[in-house]
Amino acid sequence: MKSRPRIALGSILTECNEFGGVPIDISWFERYELCRGDEVLGVDAGVVGGMMQVMRECGAEVVPLIYASTCPGGPLTAECYTQLKTELLDRLRASTPVDGVLLPLHGAATVENLGDPEGDLIKSVRAIVGDAIPIVVTLDLHAHVTADMVRFADGIIAWETYPHRDAFTTGVRGARLLWDILQGRCRPTMAMAKVPVITAAINGSTEGDDPFAQIMRAAKALEGRDHVLSTSVFLVHPYLDQPDMGSGALVITDNDMETAVSLANGLAEQYWTRRFDLEPDIHAPDEAIAKGLEEDGGPVLLVEAADCCGGGAAGDSVATLTALLEAKVTVPSLVPVADPEAAAACHRAGIGQEVTVALGHRLDPRWGEPVTVTGTVTRLSDGRFRYIGGIWDDVEGNMGPSAVLTIGAIQVLVATHGTYDWADEQFRSMGMQPPDAKFIVVKNPMNYRLVYGEIAKAAFILDTPGATPATCRHLAYKHLKRPYFPIDTEILGLTPTILQ
Repeated sequence: MKSRPRIALGSILTECNEFGGVPIDISWFERYELCRGDEVLGVDAGVVGGMMQVMRECGAEVVPLIYASTCPGGPLTAECYTQLKTELLDRLRASTPVDGVLLPLHGAATVENLGDPEGDLIKSVRAIVGDAIPIVVTLDLHAHVTADMVRFADGIIAWETYPHRDAFTTGVRGARLLWDILQGRCRPTMAMAKVPVITAAINGSTEGDDPFAQIMRAAKALEGRDHVLSTSVFLVHPYLDQPDMGSGALVITDNDMETAVSLANGLAEQYWTRRFDLEPDIHAPDEAIAKGLEEDGGPVLLVEAADCCGGGAAGDSVATLTALLEAKVTVPSLVPVADPEAAAACHRAGIGQEVTVALGHRLDPRWGEPVTVTGTVTRLSDGRFRYIGGIWDDVEGNMGPSAVLTIGAIQVLVATHGTYDWADEQFRSMGMQPPDAKFIVVKNPMNYRLVYGEIAKAAFILDTPGATPATCRHLAYKHLKRPYFPIDTEILGLTPTILQ
């Protein structure tokens, strides 16, 4: 090995939804993060930032390819994926030979004509660099881990926290594994075990006593013992529709496949044992509002998980807004909705003007009908805000032209684009004050705990239509075949599927 190893680094990172949302084209990446060549060297946060730090500390030469990251949505367009993949591979070919490859990916992306783009990308990189060059991949813990991912990578390491707080340290762990391989300190052997547990992430926190947290702690307790280099556990993103989906565990050992298979198998069996604990209690919106009004003070959270932009939904549902209007609430309430036509109408009218608009279900009309509302435009902005913490810490978010439309006691944040929710940055950027609200509609299954966990009087998970529902019992999968939980609560003779 040369005195200064050359490490290629490239990434196409997003999560996709095959039941709804808006197709992801190249403009999505341009709104978030799209770095090419030497621009990648300037990334100092997130998983890429963690990898960069380790490579610099080790004295390696980073060979930057591309770094493309964006908010979840529908499947990538074929044109978008082909453009990004081609550019990444062309840069890699032009940079060979390299001594190793780092690929920070997500693991739950799809393309309109391809079900496993991450596996396809890893396989394509392997074809260029050959079998002797180590490839280390990092994934989101909601990845759909496939046979191609396991076959063509030397090591796969997943994020350890949900809500996601550890993108940077996951990059560090991935880069250190690659460095250890290059230094001859380990010979990684890897096994993935999965069971057909397909559930939303509502009870999937890695903190507290959530069932997923307990499985994560059991997995992490194995690291450093019996030649175990790394353990990762996966609560599969359930809004894909791919064959052989499941939740489970991946174990990397130092040249000990038998132990890797045994430990991964045991962790996957824990998933099956805890399957009922992963299903949430859900409420109809009118029931949740009635219960919330009985609470002393606020905020009361109405968790419209079915319209989660962080899971690929469009963010354009007005199901909960409609329920608040029908309940004739007179208490301060905050509601987000993505609707480019309504946002444009508010901007044309101007601050202080009254407008009547048909609101909602413009981007993904499969899940409901618009509701006609009359309100006053009380704030306008270009929709730019900055994330504070999480996977896009200090990255600029972009809702596009946005407005606050006030309808009686209800303030509606009308955005042009749906955006990933980390905390309450979008509300705050529009001058909206969540602690002062009685009701807050939150459109994510987990991250609301970050900002509202200590102040919320109650939280109700809602049963509403959408591309990211709180339970997967009613999703019409075409490619995922039964049996799977929660449709099949018992599966006779079930044993985990092993990938190695």
